[in-house]
Amino acid sequence: MDARTARVAPVLGKGKGTKGKASKEKESLFPLLQLDESALRALIPQGATHSYPKGCVVIQEGDLTDSLYIILSGRVKVFLSEEGGKEYVLSVIGTGDYFGEVALDGGARSASIMTLETCRFFIVPKADVGTLIEQHPDFARNLIGRLIRKVRNLSDSVHSLALLSVYRRLLRLIDEQAMPREDGRRITERLTQQDIAARVGASREMVSRLIADLSNCGYIAIENKCVVVLRDLPEH
Repeated sequence: MDARTARVAPVLGKGKGTKGKASKEKESLFPLLQLDESALRALIPQGATHSYPKGCVVIQEGDLTDSLYIILSGRVKVFLSEEGGKEYVLSVIGTGDYFGEVALDGGARSASIMTLETCRFFIVPKADVGTLIEQHPDFARNLIGRLIRKVRNLSDSVHSLALLSVYRRLLRLIDEQAMPREDGRRITERLTQQDIAARVGASREMVSRLIADLSNCGYIAIENKCVVVLRDLPEH
């Protein structure tokens, strides 16, 4: 959805009318960026719109599907899991983003996707994604950029899991997610201790103990399942 789909026809003349025509054409070729469902349907006739309730697994790790999902509304989590039920959340993405691009090589899905709230997607078949890549260079560049960022993020996750303690990973999550508020920095998303554990790659028991220690020492408070940072957290 961040996808850029513009391919502007070359301007052959220098007249004012030609420039205006090119500008309108460029503007009309950005439906993925604008999340205009009617424009998406016009650009990708074979695409389909589907809605999913909260808590629905849209893609299962290992699935042999290859469509691209554009998020029209809502948020999803991208995660890995094991048979015992333990999860590690790779990322959370929402409106204006897309997922499923890694499976375009024909391989199995590399991660699972679950809705965090009611979501609406525009689903693009693999064949049409290929056409978008061939005919719209801006979309191809955006896709390449996303894959590069994904590799960087995975490298960062490996570094964090291998070299940082659970506490440092928790500290990092709080620093990244907490937004300034009048009563202190606050993570506005309501996260359970299990949610936090899945994001930092630790057990719920360990996260519970760390949060209790920070709370008892007056560094944080839990209000309506939201973490509020009352003062700077200790490094160790």
